[in-house]
Amino acid sequence: MSRARGNLREGAVVFAAGLALWLLAGDVEVPGVTPTKVGVVMMCVGGAQAVAGAWQGARRRT
Repeated sequence: MSRARGNLREGAVVFAAGLALWLLAGDVEVPGVTPTKVGVVMMCVGGAQAVAGAWQGARRRT
């Protein structure tokens, strides 16, 4: 598996996990953290990683 494809896949998984936290963990109380805010951060990081993987894949083809 290429590095670009791995980054794209990993970013999508992190984004999906963050989306699940954001949507489903609204009623959960954890001392020190808010699961919905952690979900938003995970979505941002996963999206950025997926975009980087797509960029790497596009650069390799040209």
